[in-house]
Amino acid sequence: MKVVKVGLLGLGTVGGGTVNVLAKNGADISRRCGCEIIVSSASARDITRPRICETDGIQLTTTPEDIINDPDIQIIVELMGGEEPAKSLILKALSNGKHVVTANKALIANHGNELFAVAEKHNVTLAYEAAIAGGIPIVKAMREGLSANSIEWLAGIINGTGNFILTEMRDKGSAFADVLKEAQELGYAEADPEYDVEGIDAAHKLCILASLAFGMPLDFKSVYTEGISTITPLDVTYAEELGYRIKHLGVARKTDKGVEMRVHPTLIPEKRLIANVDGVMNAVVVKGNAVGSTLYYGPGAGAEATASAVIADIVDICRQLDAPSDSAVPALGFATDQLKALPIVPIEEIITAYYLRLSVEDKPGVMAAITTILGNNGISIEAVQQKEPEQHGASAQVILLTNSVVEKSMLIALAQIETLDSVNQPAIRIRVESLQ
Repeated sequence: MKVVKVGLLGLGTVGGGTVNVLAKNGADISRRCGCEIIVSSASARDITRPRICETDGIQLTTTPEDIINDPDIQIIVELMGGEEPAKSLILKALSNGKHVVTANKALIANHGNELFAVAEKHNVTLAYEAAIAGGIPIVKAMREGLSANSIEWLAGIINGTGNFILTEMRDKGSAFADVLKEAQELGYAEADPEYDVEGIDAAHKLCILASLAFGMPLDFKSVYTEGISTITPLDVTYAEELGYRIKHLGVARKTDKGVEMRVHPTLIPEKRLIANVDGVMNAVVVKGNAVGSTLYYGPGAGAEATASAVIADIVDICRQLDAPSDSAVPALGFATDQLKALPIVPIEEIITAYYLRLSVEDKPGVMAAITTILGNNGISIEAVQQKEPEQHGASAQVILLTNSVVEKSMLIALAQIETLDSVNQPAIRIRVESLQ
């Protein structure tokens, strides 16, 4: 049986998981791709550190260039993370005629257009299934399984840390800061959690998903990003009472005006399957015009879950090693010369429904003033609740669900509402998606 040698750049959690899964499932993997896959080399900053995998038979080095320049290695797997030196190493590997597999979503989102062009120039593959949603094969599903469809929209819970935090806030009534600390202690959140809780990680992934969906070049800078650090247990509870769950959602939608790409907290009806995705799990809903809505669910991180996606890309490359270079599936699912830049809809121009919470003085006429302002701005109310103050003199809470409206109209209305003497604090505003 033909042997294909693989070199790993990075031997941390996912690198070790990749070695372990290849060892555990090697026989079945070989049967699927018709060759034996061997990890012959791996680079790490400290090769003396204990690993989660056996390293017997693997040549370890602190110099990743040794692996990239090794003529016997056909596939490079980049698991270092970060933009540099990962980008430079991948460019060198592609230029050396080596296929590359990466789990680096930030690198693909920010530099994928350049990297894919270099891969195409040198007739090699740059694969990235593991960059989005861990073990969920969402890239293959969108690029190949849904290729008969015109994609209308997609929505995903694509960051497990944020989903864990919101789940714990709902189940335990805990404050954001307390759950974040718990997530850090459990290893779900980094010491600096900004990328997770402020939506940057999810935005990287959404950028790639949008390009796969709509055949457009990667455009990370156009993704609107909003985090979950301002979500309170009060809003989680009130959303539940209204029949909704709050999720940190990435949404990409094609409209007559262009493409929406946005990451933000979102109320989702609790009857939707994706509203019931809890803990560190990920899920993506994709709406195609032929198939309708399809849901992809699974672990968004973890050593062997992510390794599953890494190895799937290695298997795909092995299957194509002796095939003509022009038979490979395009990196973003559309022929390179068919990728088209599309206008991006500014966040102020999107149309969605809203959850509003207002802290107001408990006196007559307050609701009339609020509803008048909303009505003057073309905003109709679907549901309203008023929570009486817990003690004399405290603020009452008014919770409103609106029908769909252009965001800029909502912003104008809220600015006017917040000038009322009876409104004590800035309004809490969370977008609502029905996902139908």
